[in-house]
Amino acid sequence: MIKAENLSMVYGNDFKAVDGMSFEIGSGEIVGFAGPNGAGKTTVIKMLTGILKPTEGYATINDFDIVKEPIKAKESFAYVSDNPDILLQLTGIEYINYIANLYKVPLGARENRINELADRLGIRDSLGLPMKEYSHGMRQKTMIIAALIHNPPAWILDEPMTGLDPTAAYELKQMMIEHAKKGNAVLFSTHVLEVAEKLCDRIMIINHGKNIYQGTVEEIMAKNPGKDLEAIFIEMTGGKTTEQHTTE
Repeated sequence: MIKAENLSMVYGNDFKAVDGMSFEIGSGEIVGFAGPNGAGKTTVIKMLTGILKPTEGYATINDFDIVKEPIKAKESFAYVSDNPDILLQLTGIEYINYIANLYKVPLGARENRINELADRLGIRDSLGLPMKEYSHGMRQKTMIIAALIHNPPAWILDEPMTGLDPTAAYELKQMMIEHAKKGNAVLFSTHVLEVAEKLCDRIMIINHGKNIYQGTVEEIMAKNPGKDLEAIFIEMTGGKTTEQHTTE
């Protein structure tokens, strides 16, 4: 459902922010995307979603090329960016309806969908307020509702839990699980390795624009006995660990 083949992004004459990323996320999979700050995660996601055009390689969503068939590809995924500060002059419900109109979501189905998502994320009573009065977490909840309003098969989420309260974060994780169980695909970036460990079928680790690991948590743990995922991640990305990061 979500496929990248040799995705690369070069800035200026020679700086490769992303260098030959290839991966595929199939039906029913939740894949976590991890890496240090500046590793290239957001750049990869922006190429997947058509915000940036790859210098090399290509990406497809539901078999639609994001560069050659951008409308069909964008109809096939939900995208939550790492910045919820968008169109803050609108109320929450105005923003959600604006996005729903772009995707031509029928009014009846739209109302039910909004109510369901708003109740689960705990923001229904605040949707009539201007988003400029929202906290970061409230803006994030509104972006999530708007992104999911057309109920597409693929979800691409860039740090979606940042700023969410524990209840909303739990509900979003449950929604990811429910979505995947219906045969859909979820890709989300995260700095919280415990979430990736518990939620994901597979994880990808990126560093300096290169994919340095793809596989299950169980596989990477088996290759690094006596260490927890945090210690493994730090060592793989060039950091230092201490004894407190081991499982012994």
